[in-house]
Amino acid sequence: MTAEPQRLQYLEAMGITAWVARYTLPNARPTPVCEWDMPEAAPAEAPGDRLHALLDEAVTPQPLVREAPQPARERTQRPANSRKARALLGDVPEEVAAESSPTIPTEPATAEPAEALRYTVQVGCLDGRWLVLLPGSESPGAPAHRLLDNLLHAAGIDPGHTVAFEAFSWPLAEGMPVYAPLEEAREGFAAFVAGCGRRGWRPQRLLMFGHDETLARVVTLEAGHCPLLDLPAWQGPSLDTLAGSAADKRALLPILAEWRDAWHSSAQGVENADDAPPDV
Repeated sequence: MTAEPQRLQYLEAMGITAWVARYTLPNARPTPVCEWDMPEAAPAEAPGDRLHALLDEAVTPQPLVREAPQPARERTQRPANSRKARALLGDVPEEVAAESSPTIPTEPATAEPAEALRYTVQVGCLDGRWLVLLPGSESPGAPAHRLLDNLLHAAGIDPGHTVAFEAFSWPLAEGMPVYAPLEEAREGFAAFVAGCGRRGWRPQRLLMFGHDETLARVVTLEAGHCPLLDLPAWQGPSLDTLAGSAADKRALLPILAEWRDAWHSSAQGVENADDAPPDV
């Protein structure tokens, strides 16, 4: 088990603030009391560099401290946590580290805190199956909702409920140190979508109406695919642009046929999965 001072050092190295309870809850076990020297002012290092130093320190053999001679209990602990942490940092060979998510371009971390990427996007999900993104801080109004419903109806897609949008903004909190703005912004959005799985979201396809420079860097689309979420993807004009452009509507007609086929084929796949016998 990691000692309390060392645990706090790990958290500090990763840029995570440790909070201590001010009050003792009824019937709660007392918090272990320990003493250690207060660290001097930390140098301006990136969290990854400080964490590397702590990991190197953790794997250095340390003398065992015992209250009484107990040879039977004396043993050397394997630095399992160290290997897991190094896998996250990219130091463990690929065959040792856990299987990772789809590879997307990343940016090198900076030694000094950088400016966080900023964007807001309206996020909705059709029947929990198709993710719909509308870049911008304003929630779509009634005309935009009506146009989206008409497009879906023309494509032969009749979701059980009208898609409800909610705003997702990055960064989540102000004042936090940022060392890899693009990578952190991508991880934040992917974590948000994954967390929506608790509501029943199981995205199978991504539709994005409109364009935003910052969001385009975070949720990249390459040849009809979104590497960040590992989903088939489509991007077109914003709903406001489509509402005022007959040419854009005509250009969208061939795409509607593709949506129809994809929607019904994915629905068939869901039904087959529900009818499959349980694993024994």
